[in-house]
Amino acid sequence: MMPLDVLFGYAEHPTERCMLAINNLSEVYGIRAVRVDESARQVRVEFDATRLTRVIVQQLLRRTGLDITGEISLIPPQPAPKTDTQPEQPAVR
Repeated sequence: MMPLDVLFGYAEHPTERCMLAINNLSEVYGIRAVRVDESARQVRVEFDATRLTRVIVQQLLRRTGLDITGEISLIPPQPAPKTDTQPEQPAVR
């Protein structure tokens, strides 16, 4: 088993019917957990990568009626590398 997490954003608030369908996703073989963050408009799915792919998970979420806007990276943005502002000095011989 290789557990992976994927995070998706969504546009519109899910209906009650949609939320019930999302809750039932945990019955799909390979999906371990589904968490909805309504304030951030995000849904996070933990799944077994040996059974499912990110694309399949996204398709399953779309079938619930959730208006997926896209995948959100779980890796925070990295700071820009520092550049050396001093010019190189010639080697002394």
